[in-house]
Amino acid sequence: MQKNIYVENSLMKARWAMPDVPLDDVEKLARAHDLPEVVARMLLGRGIDTSDLDAFLKPTLAKHFPDPFKLKDMDDMAIFMAAAIDAGRKVAIFGDFDVDGATSSAILYRFLKAVGQDAPIYIPDRLSEGYGPNIAAFEKLKAKGADIIMVLDCGTTAYDVIQAGRDMGLDIVILDHHEAEDKLAAANFVINPKRKDDESGYDMLAACGVVFLACVAMNKKLRELGFYTQNGINEPDLRRVLDLVGLGTVCDMVPLTGPNRLFVKQGFAMMAGSGNEGLRALIEVSKITGEITPYHAGFVLGPRINAGSRVHEADLGARLLSGKTAHDALIDMAWSLNDCNDQRKAIQAEMERDALRQVEEKGLDQNAVIIVSDESYHPGLSGLVAGRLKEKYNKPACVVTFAKGENGVLEGRGSGRSIAGVHIAEAFMDARKAGLIVKGGGHAMAGGFTVLPEKLDDFIAFMNDHVQKQMSDGQSHVVTDIDGIVTVQGANAALIRLLNESVGPFGQEHPDPLFLFQNVKLHSVDIVGEAHIRCMISDWEGGKRMKAMAFRAVGTDLGEALLKHGRAPFHIVGQLKLDTWNGQERIELHVRDASLAHSAEMSNQGRSDLSAMG
Repeated sequence: MQKNIYVENSLMKARWAMPDVPLDDVEKLARAHDLPEVVARMLLGRGIDTSDLDAFLKPTLAKHFPDPFKLKDMDDMAIFMAAAIDAGRKVAIFGDFDVDGATSSAILYRFLKAVGQDAPIYIPDRLSEGYGPNIAAFEKLKAKGADIIMVLDCGTTAYDVIQAGRDMGLDIVILDHHEAEDKLAAANFVINPKRKDDESGYDMLAACGVVFLACVAMNKKLRELGFYTQNGINEPDLRRVLDLVGLGTVCDMVPLTGPNRLFVKQGFAMMAGSGNEGLRALIEVSKITGEITPYHAGFVLGPRINAGSRVHEADLGARLLSGKTAHDALIDMAWSLNDCNDQRKAIQAEMERDALRQVEEKGLDQNAVIIVSDESYHPGLSGLVAGRLKEKYNKPACVVTFAKGENGVLEGRGSGRSIAGVHIAEAFMDARKAGLIVKGGGHAMAGGFTVLPEKLDDFIAFMNDHVQKQMSDGQSHVVTDIDGIVTVQGANAALIRLLNESVGPFGQEHPDPLFLFQNVKLHSVDIVGEAHIRCMISDWEGGKRMKAMAFRAVGTDLGEALLKHGRAPFHIVGQLKLDTWNGQERIELHVRDASLAHSAEMSNQGRSDLSAMG
């Protein structure tokens, strides 16, 4: 779809673009579904399939549940596991240490518990064991009596470890969603929508979604075996774990498209009244009241679940969500995770300061990808700091920490975060094929790798070349896609609620809508909390004012321009939010970027008067 360029070089070094959507199509869709034109334009501009708009806006379990058996080898895996469960074979769970791994492990544990299995859960220590399965963990689970190990949210490319597990006599089932190569690990079954031969179309799923569908498939095969009737067991109601599926899906930053929209909408609808006592304890400790939203998952609950593996006990999140202990113990676990999160914040702040110093002193922001490393860095926080660098410089970024591997040799453990248009996991996988790193993989937007110290310089050179080639025009700027043009006078709470409740949830590949406010006037600009900038904005011709916040803008070109605005009009791009304080509901704009109005020729195409929403 052709795009109109509104600004060539914003204060955040980005181009602003908006899809050129025919006005007739916008008006037709708006009338057919009783939508404001700005929402209709947004849906068309994003390429949403409007032939069955209800499937997108209002997905239901009855009408839109994905078929688990579309996943390659799911049918055979479910038959195998149903027979194993029926025969009483002992199953163990090996899960990744992040939120996706914790929710995946808890979902599978709860299902296995319902069918008579008390499966041990093994979550590797992020600091000493690193990402993915390892031989020592398999040996421990086998010593506990495991016949079958189900490896969750990892394992697809763990060739040597999986083979070693099979050589021990273990049966292994991998339920994963990370990038796959032509070769698969030698497990009995690898269920992964990113397999080269998988035609399910479910490649947007997080691991928790794959695990959930696997539980649905195994449940069906157990029912067909007559397992529940013969054993006098009530068939588990798998809808009760949708809260965990929704939580893991949002926190793993996978695309909120296809089945993920259903899982997140249904999961978050039930989260506040969840029957999961561990999740309720965490919500209580986090002081969340009212509706639980994807924001709470990504910025409140998720960081706490992750914090255990970053600075304390790797399996704390999985244990909390699986409900293996009494209520009082769950409250204690939730508070432990909260304390871990406080520790994580302090350590992360110090790492960020040093990483930013490295970038500025060495001019690393001039490279295609920013890579910093230090032996003092905490291995559990590399991804968070990489994300901070990516946000500040609008470039892919990696942070490398160092620890001793299984053989006692020092190795670099890195995490990377990317921008639109750069597939960082592909770069890591190619670096591994080139012999520059020991292992590496992940998603388009995030991934991890292990590199030997003596190969680090060569790896950095390789990454810069690889990322440079991925950028189609060879430039490092970001294209900011705008969903519509609105006015301060026309923006209102009804629009925001419609976006949140119907067009949302928002996340990867379906981000929060970005709206352009043209020729606005700034009022009462000040600094809040040392790093953020707050102001009031109005349309240039006057009228009502709206609060605007530019987070972490102090010290940036955006922040300096806002603070020294004078009387100049600005064009501002941001996200509309509803802020509730003391029972009062107020509209707030979260500023993503800005441009001085005289710095670019601006069109009025797409302007929508929303005052009728009133």
